[in-house]
Amino acid sequence: MAQAWKCSGLRWSADGPVLVWDGGRRSALTWGKRVAFRVAEGGVRTCVGARGHACPAGAAVPGRSTGARCEECARLDRAHSVAADTLADDPRPYHVYLAWFGPGMVKVGITAEERGSARLLEQGAVCFSWLGVGPLMAARRTEELLRAALRVPDRIPYAEKRAVRSALPEAAADRAREVAELYERAVRLPAWPESLVREPLRVVDHVGVFGLADVPVARGGVSELVPGGAVGGELAAAAGPDLHLATGGGVVVLDTRLMTGWRLAPTAGDELTVPVRQFREAAGVQDGLF
Repeated sequence: MAQAWKCSGLRWSADGPVLVWDGGRRSALTWGKRVAFRVAEGGVRTCVGARGHACPAGAAVPGRSTGARCEECARLDRAHSVAADTLADDPRPYHVYLAWFGPGMVKVGITAEERGSARLLEQGAVCFSWLGVGPLMAARRTEELLRAALRVPDRIPYAEKRAVRSALPEAAADRAREVAELYERAVRLPAWPESLVREPLRVVDHVGVFGLADVPVARGGVSELVPGGAVGGELAAAAGPDLHLATGGGVVVLDTRLMTGWRLAPTAGDELTVPVRQFREAAGVQDGLF
């Protein structure tokens, strides 16, 4: 087998999606680019470790896991995280945002101001607006206020985000409507923390960034990678961790989180020999793989 690589995941930059490989190599992804790789024969998917450290046990992890971490490393990775509320003394300012993923699907969340909109791109938010900015705990209290008063969730299962992506309104104004309506309700709520500075409504639309306009509806998604299995196709769109690949049998979604923990090598073919879950509604020495 050709030289194999381990993928560290998909990252979003100002120029678009980038696949990152162990060792720091990066593969920029552009529309129409061919993405093709094969999993090492006889390979085992191993835990990716936690917070920059290798898994001390080198534990095997299930092919369908999007976290690619064993139980202990998953616990360590979540510790000291904003999501787990273990960084109450973080001095950085945080944004509170409203993110829209499709009809009837809006969530509230927070992200460090220094990260800009990277968190929204990573989540696959079709559009979003900031609500305010301030200290971490003030941002958290505002998030809780919206959850309690307006019943806005702070988490949406990724499968649900993916399922509505094929039913997006064509007009940007229609995509922005639910965010704008919820923003107006949110800013009228009493008991906002005084230290949170409200921000004006400015809905940012990611349909163009994700390349979702005029992309054929995906027929299914890769459910897991397997030893010896191959994936190949042309990049038609990308959103969050997902790559929408045009294959001979139609567009298939590859969640790049399924790639981590495997040894992967480039392949010349356009095969798709890994398990694919059908959607209910056709919703020399190389320096890298691609």
